[in-house]
Amino acid sequence: MSVQTMKIPGQPGSDPELDMGQALVAQQRRERLIQTIKIGIVWVVLLIFIAIALLQFDFSPAYMFKHFAFVLTGLPITIGVSLAAILFATILALLGAVARLSHNSIAQGISGLYVSIIRGTPLLIQIYIIYNGLPQIGTALINKGYDWGHFFILSAIQSGILALSLNYGAYMTEIFRAGIQSISGGQREAAESIGMNRTQILRRVILPQAVRVIIPDIANQFIAMQKDSALVSFMGIWEMTYRANRFARQDSKFMEMFVVAAILYWLLTIVSSWGEGLLEKRMRHAYER
Repeated sequence: MSVQTMKIPGQPGSDPELDMGQALVAQQRRERLIQTIKIGIVWVVLLIFIAIALLQFDFSPAYMFKHFAFVLTGLPITIGVSLAAILFATILALLGAVARLSHNSIAQGISGLYVSIIRGTPLLIQIYIIYNGLPQIGTALINKGYDWGHFFILSAIQSGILALSLNYGAYMTEIFRAGIQSISGGQREAAESIGMNRTQILRRVILPQAVRVIIPDIANQFIAMQKDSALVSFMGIWEMTYRANRFARQDSKFMEMFVVAAILYWLLTIVSSWGEGLLEKRMRHAYER
């Protein structure tokens, strides 16, 4: 029995095309690394320039460092509100997408009006309506003898989560609709031919494949929501923006405190983007296998 020996690159009998491919990949990696280092140097230079410029205008780094931990304490609330809101927004988006793709005129009408109103009005206005407007309705119902009017009176955190959920749910409805429509009609027909109903087709055939398209976009929406969650500070929620604004007004150190908040949001976005990249890579490799 003959034994095939392993071919070592650079040795007699090795594959020249394989050697060339490996060399090309190594060169591309080196070029990407060098480019990343150059970009990093540019970032450092620009940040140093900005810091020097700020120091010329009575900017106090010592004040920033002194109150950095106070603003950082609001980070768990920012992340918690964003996580809860993206969960409910995902549910709303799925229901909205299914309704828009259905042949039921009532479902299409409700979903279409919801998306149109939410996407056509500012998020801040929606927050005010939910936080200040709904309690007005709830109080009027209670005065009329309807005890369930209490359900319209929400806490600040509940109002913030509801507002973010409704807003992002409307935008994500189109993401879900596009992901569902990306699945070929042939698969639906094949599922129907073996006796599956519409619910089974959606649950067992369409959604498992659409998730591959949808999840990266949901991650992008979550990153954006983390920044938009700053708007809930108007309701007195002690997240990072509210905490920064508290000392900014107290000591008239607006630049220092809001730079602290901006740095924390920036770092949070960088970490979230890195996590999103890992998630996309894992999903891509999973489907390649």
